[in-house]
Amino acid sequence: MTTQMIILNGGSSAGKSGIVRCLQAVLPDPWLAFGVDSFVDALPAKMQASDAGIEIAADGRVSVGADFRALEEAWIEGVVAMARAGARVVIDEVFLGGAASQQRWQKALGDVDVLWVGVRCESSVAAGREVARGDRVHGMASLQADVVHEGVIYDLEVDTTHTESLACARTIAAHVS
Repeated sequence: MTTQMIILNGGSSAGKSGIVRCLQAVLPDPWLAFGVDSFVDALPAKMQASDAGIEIAADGRVSVGADFRALEEAWIEGVVAMARAGARVVIDEVFLGGAASQQRWQKALGDVDVLWVGVRCESSVAAGREVARGDRVHGMASLQADVVHEGVIYDLEVDTTHTESLACARTIAAHVS
């Protein structure tokens, strides 16, 4: 089977976006890239800081409501439809619900061939990156570093604590069929 999707899961500032860009450069075929951040940015403004939408607390905790989940389900189905139509897709995700988040993707994926990749990074390093980025609530990286991996089953894991994005991308690319 040919890998149609690569789903990268890791906490905030773990290095997923850099790996995605490097994957697009090293993989021989063109791959579309989508991420949860793009999905959140596409939400109506009224869903930001809303019980029904998405709320990011001052300490970096993220909570989502029913309207968010409904739109997320539609987004996941749409991304999977692109893969079914022949596009190769790499996803930059944050499984805030651990295994339950992975199960939402699995439900939509059916028989689409996916490479599940865990992107780990020591929380102190991710927290440093978070500060350097300047576009995240401080504390988010530390809170997410481990919880996003709880109960999630991967085909492959990479650790960006001391490994550059390009090296991680090459490791992942070697597992793409």
